[in-house]
Amino acid sequence: MENGRNGSLLVYFILQGFPGSFMFHVIMFTALLLIYFVTLVGNVFVAVLICSDYRLHSPMYFFLVCFSVVETILSSSVVPKLLVILITGEKAISRVGCFAQSYIFYFISTTDFLLLTVMSIDRCVAICLPLRYSSIMAKSICISLMTGCLIPPFITLLYPTIILANLPFCGNVLNHFFCESAALLKLACIDTSLLKLNTILSSVLILIVCLIIAVISYIIIVATIIRMPTGTGRQKTFSTCGSHLTMLSLVFGSAIFIVIRPPKEYSVENDKMINLISTVLAPLLNPFVYTLKNQKVKECVQDTIKRKC
Repeated sequence: MENGRNGSLLVYFILQGFPGSFMFHVIMFTALLLIYFVTLVGNVFVAVLICSDYRLHSPMYFFLVCFSVVETILSSSVVPKLLVILITGEKAISRVGCFAQSYIFYFISTTDFLLLTVMSIDRCVAICLPLRYSSIMAKSICISLMTGCLIPPFITLLYPTIILANLPFCGNVLNHFFCESAALLKLACIDTSLLKLNTILSSVLILIVCLIIAVISYIIIVATIIRMPTGTGRQKTFSTCGSHLTMLSLVFGSAIFIVIRPPKEYSVENDKMINLISTVLAPLLNPFVYTLKNQKVKECVQDTIKRKC
């Protein structure tokens, strides 16, 4: 049911998803289903491994568990509905479900940036102040930092989402695969330029502040590594930071490209594909990046496999 000029009758939205033939949708469904399955299994495995192995009970791995959970929720907020659209053609999503999906996606995405920034600070403290690391990054501090990654986006995104949900809409067909805020704003019957400006500015501010903190942390880390007397110590320290740097580059790189790309390079189909890749790639690679590049995690994985076999 489409709404009138006041938007009061709108009860659902239609997600157009991706254009293409039935065979293309089947191939895309199969690939996404495999990716989603590997994402769930991989991230749950990392979380369970860290929680069950005492050798990994340190602040660094506490944040890694949180990151794995966050990445799993991020992927789960979008991919299941897209799988339904691809295989059944059922594109309708309720109004409440649409705004709930939008809120969860942006809340978790913002938490993702904040958590990666906190993980940069954690690595900086561990490398630059190793003797005081345990006292500075105490359990209570880690929990407070994680709470700080969750509460601010939870509160700050609530009000804009409520405003967006109460806008009058002149149509219900969203040219996207999930309830993306920009696609929703295009359907509004009123001028939403102020809300668009607020969304862009807040996104850019969060990205820039988090990126500056992460970059400063790694500048300090590099300066500390250069002063290390032995090459072995440098190599070990670089390998410890390598996993986090990889994920940091992937998440922030894709987000910056989406938010701050030139208008002439924008197209709806490209935007949808970039959003999909950025949504599924980081959660998929997370368990592999942290297991293949981290020697301690590899040892724990090998010991677990030996015990099970």
